[in-house]
Amino acid sequence: MTDYPSVRLDKLFDHPTVMEAISDQNLELKDRLSYQPPVCEVFTHPCTILEPDPQYEFEIDKEARRQLFNIIGNPVQRVKEGDPSDEICSKNYTRPRNIGIVFSGGPAPGGHNVIAGLFDAAKKANPETRIFGFLTGPDGIIEGNYIELTAERVNQYRNLGGFTMIRTGRTKIDNAKKMALSRETCKQLDLNALVVVGGDDSNTNAAFLAQALYDDGIQVIGVPKTIDGDIQVSDANGKVLCAMSFGFHTAARAFSQSISNLCTDASSDVKYWHVCKVMGRVASHLALEVALQTHANMTLIGEDLADYVDYDRLRKAERDGVVDYTAYGMTLRHLSRVICDAVMDRAAVGKNYGVLVIPEGVLEFINEIQVFIIKLNTIIANYNKMHDRDFHTAMPHLADKLEYLRRLVRGIREDISYNIWNARDDELFNDIPEFFQEGLLTERDSHGNFQFSQVPTEKVLLELVKDYLGILKEKGIYKVGVEESLYIKIMEQGAMDPDRYGPILFKNWKQARYLMIRETIISKKTLRAALVKTGFLDNEGPIPLPILKIYEHSVPKFKTQTHFYGYDGRGGDPTRFDCIYTYNLGYTVFSLIANGATGQMAAILDLDQGFEHWRPIGIPIAPLMHLEERKGRLELVLEKSVVDIHSPAFLVVKAFRDKWLAARPGGDHYRHPSPIELFSIHEEDLPLTLLLNALGWEIAQQERGK
Repeated sequence: MTDYPSVRLDKLFDHPTVMEAISDQNLELKDRLSYQPPVCEVFTHPCTILEPDPQYEFEIDKEARRQLFNIIGNPVQRVKEGDPSDEICSKNYTRPRNIGIVFSGGPAPGGHNVIAGLFDAAKKANPETRIFGFLTGPDGIIEGNYIELTAERVNQYRNLGGFTMIRTGRTKIDNAKKMALSRETCKQLDLNALVVVGGDDSNTNAAFLAQALYDDGIQVIGVPKTIDGDIQVSDANGKVLCAMSFGFHTAARAFSQSISNLCTDASSDVKYWHVCKVMGRVASHLALEVALQTHANMTLIGEDLADYVDYDRLRKAERDGVVDYTAYGMTLRHLSRVICDAVMDRAAVGKNYGVLVIPEGVLEFINEIQVFIIKLNTIIANYNKMHDRDFHTAMPHLADKLEYLRRLVRGIREDISYNIWNARDDELFNDIPEFFQEGLLTERDSHGNFQFSQVPTEKVLLELVKDYLGILKEKGIYKVGVEESLYIKIMEQGAMDPDRYGPILFKNWKQARYLMIRETIISKKTLRAALVKTGFLDNEGPIPLPILKIYEHSVPKFKTQTHFYGYDGRGGDPTRFDCIYTYNLGYTVFSLIANGATGQMAAILDLDQGFEHWRPIGIPIAPLMHLEERKGRLELVLEKSVVDIHSPAFLVVKAFRDKWLAARPGGDHYRHPSPIELFSIHEEDLPLTLLLNALGWEIAQQERGK
């Protein structure tokens, strides 16, 4: 133990080095706080105007036209340079305003810069303008809980992650009482405008607020936020208006950095499969970006699974002269087999490790799961109606419910559901792990819906994978390949002739670099039997140690480590792309407000181009909305954008699947993304999915021009 000399604590604590070491702000953070994002060229002018862009067309839902009649006719508006000599334009742009802003839903890196951009633009136009931040989300509007945002407070959070400045919440302003309280709060503050920063549900809320507050003269502007990347807006002809919501790039980079570290760990320790679940309940954009960033050995894309067709099953049905509708859509059983194949293929070349990436909502893309939910909901409803008692009360245990389903398969006609549940349903359902069966058969929420978010997706898949690998191991199919040079070395060290024993032990002796133990050798007992049968061992003698060592090397051990990536990415400090993007979104918001817009979503065109090509716009929210079933009833909502399996980004990942799986001798192809560094010359300009999709569009245009 070191004997430190006594020291006066006051001198120690007052020392500059100590003060710097214990400071809340490290040097990099101080630099980040001082970073000034550039603004689009149009924002360098004294004032801006809005110009309608008639090239964009929308298919308008009748219900949206009925409910949002004040804002349904909004056009796409481009932010253009204004003429400061135009007295009316200049005076309107620079008049003092009261503007409220609220964060809604989960955090996304860059939100603070939306506030900073709005604050700077508003104060630049008129220092008398006041910005109010509603605390803890929409509840702050309903309850009148807010603070005035000052330069001092805004400066504390510039370029930082999270929504800490005013915090966030998930309350929706979705009924007359909440709307009335919100209107009262806005009137008390004499607000000219309210800004809602959020995802698809929050921007839906913004549209209804814009409609409700229209006659009060209170403008409402939305800002697209979600790390899931599922807000991507195009018009009816596929023209892109919003290529990506903010926060996606940062979250994907944060996840990729961590998953890349696991790739390194896997290839170092060579004994684990790391199973990485990334956020994305409805869409797999994050998983796709992570695949491009890391080249993980296997990445599941939910939208690709939904499009799956089992051609083997179709051919069999054709031979039998029947139509097999179950051939369309991925099943859990088949998906588990796909993962097993990948694990076995890598093990065959000595790689008993790997990294698997799955999106959080992968089960939503499994056709049989959706069918199960629909059928079970119907069966439960029929039971309650026919027997005038609650299904779950009558059968409180899983075994009772499973037996009831089996009775339906046997065609017991006393129940009207006998023709809903068939033998194939029962067979597939029995493949599902018991805890998931129980989940599918538990009581639904108040709206009769099954909640996917409560299901440990990776656990459902891994149990099926482990079970099937166990079967294949017992059959002698699942083994670890033994490199020929290692085999020879071990045998020669034991003074044994490798050429003499090779044909006895391996089914591919002298045919491959990695040797596979014969399928009949599945235990030490069967190994001994093979040696005895060929006369290389008598019944009493021990198995030679070198051969035993080779055998043990071939025995696979499927060990997994599971990881979930979500909240860590939500709270990360934004990338330079997200810093600049969100700061300019804030400026765009002010231009929309200053020019009288309402019911619009702030966006930037041409995000996939260089910054000098970015063009701020306002997108009408109401024409984007359509009827969709939510909580058991039809509601007007913004449609979530899922991965387009025909997009260049997905096609690249699909084309490189085999290479990144690396189920062949040699190294892996892991990619190591750099950490998020605001000032690095190597910092990415935009997400790789945007980069590849833009390049694909450019090449397609060039081909058309030939």
